Amino acid sequence: MLPTTIEIIRSGLKGDPTLSPADRARLLALLRNGTGAPKANAPPACEPRLVRRAEAARRLGCSLRLVDRLAQDGILPKRRLPNRQRAAGFLESDLNTLIASGTVERVETEGLISQTN
Repeated sequence: MLPTTIEIIRSGLKGDPTLSPADRARLLALLRNGTGAPKANAPPACEPRLVRRAEAARRLGCSLRLVDRLAQDGILPKRRLPNRQRAAGFLESDLNTLIASGTVERVETEGLISQTN
């Protein structure tokens, strides 16, 4: 930014009675440094995220086999992509809910999952 532009903005900020001197200095520093702009590379937080089977097992601290059994018993529902035959993974929100509820620890210690052989 040109120094003349900064001087114009500074004079405009001095004329604003609602700004304190500290606020004026902070705004001018942001304009000079250019660090106040938000990053455009941040991923959107509203989109659902799929977690694959191995990542789910790692987050839950259990084996792949236990993750498969949780899915088979409906505790952790599998999600499919449109027009696909196989499941792609698990919703991250479902996984976080399962972790927060402590269901996996109860399943491992009490053996609540049906034993199918």
